[in-house]
Amino acid sequence: MNQQTISLCGELTDEGHRLTQRVYYEDTDFSGLVYHARYLHFLERGRTDYLRCLGVEQSALIGIDEEGLVFVVHRMEIDFKAPARMDDVLEIRTVTTKAGGAKMVLEQEIRRAGDLLIAARVVIAVVNRMGRPRRLPEGLAARFLG
Repeated sequence: MNQQTISLCGELTDEGHRLTQRVYYEDTDFSGLVYHARYLHFLERGRTDYLRCLGVEQSALIGIDEEGLVFVVHRMEIDFKAPARMDDVLEIRTVTTKAGGAKMVLEQEIRRAGDLLIAARVVIAVVNRMGRPRRLPEGLAARFLG
């Protein structure tokens, strides 16, 4: 991974993954606040770039073996604490709290200047290319648990 890619996908820290994103006009509603569904986009970017920083290429997982491997959001709980506004600079934090069996659990936060705006708990199902549950390989699980 080159330096430009690293800066684009955030960074791994002792507390997990951190990604910085700006709020654009397209993220807001008529009031100038971030539309509630757009937070899902920010959280997805955080999870995707977290994987990238761990050296996990989602596009390659489908061909990891004859069964294939895909991550699917199974459940998400979101607490909306405070709104973000256009031009805010947000920090999306992601950390794995469980990785094993056929699921992973990620805790995510969106912060602005240290203030908590969004707290989310995401349960990820690990499935094969047919959509059936499969075990997360131990070596891959170890990357998430660091």
